[in-house]
Amino acid sequence: MSRKLNQVVLIDDNETTSFLNNRLLQRLDLAENILLFTNAEQAFNQLWGKGAAAGDAKPELVFVDLKMPGMDGFEFLNQYSQLPAEVREKTVMAVLTTSMHSADTSRVSQYEGVEYLAKPLTEEKMRMLLEKRFEMVN
Repeated sequence: MSRKLNQVVLIDDNETTSFLNNRLLQRLDLAENILLFTNAEQAFNQLWGKGAAAGDAKPELVFVDLKMPGMDGFEFLNQYSQLPAEVREKTVMAVLTTSMHSADTSRVSQYEGVEYLAKPLTEEKMRMLLEKRFEMVN
């Protein structure tokens, strides 16, 4: 891999899923830093909201599940889409979900530039995403 991503964020209320995705990312050795969140609101606030410090590194890649208690993935995407363009252009947003329902895919497609991936996250899906959005090729 030509370079490592600075920071990758996984947001999923299923801790087993987060654990497995984290292991995959570590095995692929493609990120300097991996942050795990089980709560989308907490993740948003820490990354871009009230809890974020001005000098904090912003994630280059964020995976967010759609179906979560409290703030779900759609609300997370809605808040993210309201950030200034210069903030959003630094991050690739990817929905990682079990839902292949057309209503969900249609809703996500309304958010510009958001990738839609079906769980589970695999090495092949990760490579395709990196090639498409980061021009990273093994």
